Amino acid sequence: MRALLGVSDRTGIVDFARELRSLGVDLIATDGTRAELASAGIDVTPVADVTGLAEMLDGRVKTLHPAIFAGILARRDSPDHLAQLTQHGYAPIDILAINLYPFTATLATGATEEQLIEKIDIGGPSLIRAAAKNRDSVAICVSPGQYPLVLADVRSGGAVGDGLRRRLAAEAFAHVAAYDTAVAGWLNRAGGDEGMPEALTVGGERIAELRYGENPHQRGAVYTLNGLPEGVAAAVQLQGPGLSFTNWLDVDSAWRLVSEFEEPAACIIKHTNPCGFAVGDDIASAYRSAYDCDPRAAFGGVVGVNRPLDAALVGALGKTFLEAVVAPSVTTDAAQMLSGRERLRLLAVGTPAPRAGLDVRSIGGGLLVQTEDRVSIDRATMRTATQRPPSESEWRDLLLAWRVCRHVKSNAIVIVSDGRAIGVGAGQMSRVEAAEIAVKRAGERCSGAVAASDAFFPMADGVEVLANAGITAIIQPGGSKKDDEVTTAGDGLGIAMIHAGERHFRH
Repeated sequence: MRALLGVSDRTGIVDFARELRSLGVDLIATDGTRAELASAGIDVTPVADVTGLAEMLDGRVKTLHPAIFAGILARRDSPDHLAQLTQHGYAPIDILAINLYPFTATLATGATEEQLIEKIDIGGPSLIRAAAKNRDSVAICVSPGQYPLVLADVRSGGAVGDGLRRRLAAEAFAHVAAYDTAVAGWLNRAGGDEGMPEALTVGGERIAELRYGENPHQRGAVYTLNGLPEGVAAAVQLQGPGLSFTNWLDVDSAWRLVSEFEEPAACIIKHTNPCGFAVGDDIASAYRSAYDCDPRAAFGGVVGVNRPLDAALVGALGKTFLEAVVAPSVTTDAAQMLSGRERLRLLAVGTPAPRAGLDVRSIGGGLLVQTEDRVSIDRATMRTATQRPPSESEWRDLLLAWRVCRHVKSNAIVIVSDGRAIGVGAGQMSRVEAAEIAVKRAGERCSGAVAASDAFFPMADGVEVLANAGITAIIQPGGSKKDDEVTTAGDGLGIAMIHAGERHFRH
């Protein structure tokens, strides 16, 4: 048997190669891998000795040669294929260990376009695809974790078994697809806004396999999207048990919301909806205000903050049971103070940043894809629909409510007072019911507060519920056939109403 080794990730390659040699497998290696193995005292044949050609074009061409690809692709059950190998002086290659240039790792460093182009692997994907295509005879390893499986089969049976070859081939094609997807995603982003792509590629590497999905009878896992970890997918978990499927959804919702604000901001998420949100002079005071929105709902919630989790915030968290806290970072003092809460998950994400790329969701047999939602808070693009315009203090709270509202499941109403949410009505089938729930949550605090609606009011009843509870100003998209009726009701109730001109459904 012969094996071809060419890896950029050298983890475990020396032990793998040494064990293959001990099992009688002849080794071929590309230059970088060969040097690594030679320094460990392992006898390896250079690729150039097999092809008769040295690497050329600064290493762009080294394995792209019939001596390599014929050895991989020849069908062992075809006398004609084997005769052609003999005719040309080639020999079969039975095992490959190939992994690809670190494109996504290089992308994450902020490398130049020229540097990234040179990290687009050509020979590697070709070798992997060839070996996976001929999986009836060839075993392909694309990650160090597969080496022990291959060695175990060779030790026990003298060759890699059919079942493992098939499994490795499937993983190999998925590996190349994810790699190509990362490259395509970068080129699409670098090329500017050309509309929705004609062909969509979606792929990534598995970050973790979860205990189960949304429910115990479902399987679940989390993957990077298009190769480059960002947002909560790139978070470092500092403490606590692994995140569940629903934990991941809530952590993502929390991080998306607080990342939108420059001032200290805190939220509490339950079932992907904010049950509390506030901005403040510091992160601890912002959290206290967010908690006061709905203390009962905060139990078992996920907290998101856009400032480092420090000792003052730990004090504000108190003894409330929380599933997780996500922050840009966690101070040493705070980590020590929370270390006794073993069930609390702490995640550090890094600097808040807006999400890039596309929003992808699954449907039966397909995918729904859209650009990321963005909310405008430019007052110049908005229109005062009622006779009374908002005061400056009302404007501040209206714009905050407008930004929070797009993170609430439709139909959504958010009531805000003095920089903090005090009532949230989420996910209701009728908008008036969402308004009623938000008013009930806020109670007497509605007096002098403002409200946001993620979509227009189809009739005046929702506005009347809010105004009769004490709401003084409302921001909504406008665009209903009954806008005039709704505006007239607002004027009759003495409130200010803004038409923002854009809708923010969240389904």
